[in-house]
Amino acid sequence: MSNDQTHPLHTTDKTTIDSLITKEEPEDLDLINLARLINRYKNFPGEIEIKNDIEKILKFWKITKNELFSKTKNIWSKSFRPSS
Repeated sequence: MSNDQTHPLHTTDKTTIDSLITKEEPEDLDLINLARLINRYKNFPGEIEIKNDIEKILKFWKITKNELFSKTKNIWSKSFRPSS
């Protein structure tokens, strides 16, 4: 497989990534969105730009993936539901 595949949700996800990269204090939904995108792109070949942006956001927020997933698990356990 080529290493430069484009994910079908690239455009939508890039918009989300661009909004997250500017957040100094992420809200619950921001954390959920970043965790969701990490899972979506984890084993996807290509999308280096989005994967790099995810790493930049983690560094900017000063959080590891494990800390992020722990926080989001806690958020979901409190009956969090994204608003429509």
